Amino acid sequence: MSTLEDKYKILEEKYRQAELGGGQERIDKLHKTGRKTARERIDILLDPGTFVELDKLVTHRCTDFGMEKQQIPGDGIVSGYGKIDGRLVYVFAYDFTVFGGSLSRTNANKIIKVMDLAMKMGAPVIGLNDSGGARIQEGVQSLGGYADLFFRNVKASGVIPQISAIMGPCAGGAVYSPALTDFIFMVDKSSYMFVTGPDVIKTVTHEEVTKEDLGGATTHNTKSGVAHFIGQDDEQVLMMIRELLSFLPSNNLEDPPVKTTADDPNREDPHLHDLVPVDPNKPYDMKEIIISVADDNYFFEVMPQYAKNIITGFIRLNGRPVGIVANQPAVLAGVLDIDASVKGARFVRFCDAFNIPIITFEDVPGFLPGTTQEYGGIIKHGAKLLYAFAEATVPKITVITRKSYGGAYCVMSSKHLGADINYAYPTAEIAVMGPEGAVNILFKNIQSEEERQKIIEEYKEKFANPYKAAELGYIDEIIYPSQTRKKLIQALEMAITKKEVNPPKKHGNIPL
Repeated sequence: MSTLEDKYKILEEKYRQAELGGGQERIDKLHKTGRKTARERIDILLDPGTFVELDKLVTHRCTDFGMEKQQIPGDGIVSGYGKIDGRLVYVFAYDFTVFGGSLSRTNANKIIKVMDLAMKMGAPVIGLNDSGGARIQEGVQSLGGYADLFFRNVKASGVIPQISAIMGPCAGGAVYSPALTDFIFMVDKSSYMFVTGPDVIKTVTHEEVTKEDLGGATTHNTKSGVAHFIGQDDEQVLMMIRELLSFLPSNNLEDPPVKTTADDPNREDPHLHDLVPVDPNKPYDMKEIIISVADDNYFFEVMPQYAKNIITGFIRLNGRPVGIVANQPAVLAGVLDIDASVKGARFVRFCDAFNIPIITFEDVPGFLPGTTQEYGGIIKHGAKLLYAFAEATVPKITVITRKSYGGAYCVMSSKHLGADINYAYPTAEIAVMGPEGAVNILFKNIQSEEERQKIIEEYKEKFANPYKAAELGYIDEIIYPSQTRKKLIQALEMAITKKEVNPPKKHGNIPL
């Protein structure tokens, strides 16, 4: 007859097996590629000693292809909950040492359990992905598991923050769940995302491409815009996730966490006085303004390597997190193109979903002309940014630093799209188009260059300033650049209790 001690020994042995995953040999092999195991990653991500594991002893139920002889407790997922900076989060990590991290029906059920709990408790969910996709031996059951996850990703969208880290090769279904989440992190040189891998591509289209070029971290952070962040190794990515969460509320019914700061809300920066050049064709770095106004000069940029002509990210103002959307005159003169419009729109909609006020810094000559942009659908894609700003009901504050021309004036959170406070620097130029272009259209028949220059100067005097817009009430205040931080904090404090509701509807139809 077994003793109590024997029963505890059985439990201990089962837990030990679960914690070994696919075995020491596979763990060593994984370490050689520079990657951590699922459990190691969770330990780095969460506050020490807070992880509570669920479903540690779950096994797959597949009996085809001799699978019944290969039962590993926990199967290929480590899941549960814990804390980041003392706040509840749910987490699941694919275990690559178990059948290549492939998704079984039981693995899917483990993730479903965690996601359902996260929705009930109103807490973020973080997925650490390192998976070869659906488990082939299980056929449609595995596919059904993926579809169940996709369904939950969509239901949770805009309700709780969903964060994905790609920490190994992810293919097929393993990339669509992350694509439905709010932010995607990738590890340089060791993580990949693709719907079909290089071998399939070679067979079907005869294109030869490496894994790195097809779906590496650099590709998705610079070319496709699929990923938002890139880290040098597993640790850095996991620390970046912790940092991002410090700006976000736990769910859509809460406000973002306020941090105490010693940074003076009335601090002025004389450097901003002459940052914006008087010459409208001279570039400058918009990030200097963003960093200057931020608490402790700290800016957490989102998608820093993609569509650099627009800047997105988070700062704190007097302790409160805010989302930043800004044109970047140092790249393509800050023009709006397809990529910039989509990047900006997605970020604005995220901030709006999670009660994060939006501050817009504007210096935009307009939309990028050309056949590539028109054929690519700049009208439709530019409309996404317009839609996002108009739809957003969070506090919206805009600062026009220099150019604000044409349709881009309207799109970049203008007063007419419901912005609460619109500031302008004395260097602001608000007009349908630049002086030269306007005069060329209005006065086509002018022969003398002297007369043309005279009319250009007259146009500049009339429109290349913020005063006409201020006279009409489209600009609330023309401010000294050095006082930008103080003015933004005043406006934010004024607007923080804002209540605005869009007309009741199932949902709008954003131009996709």
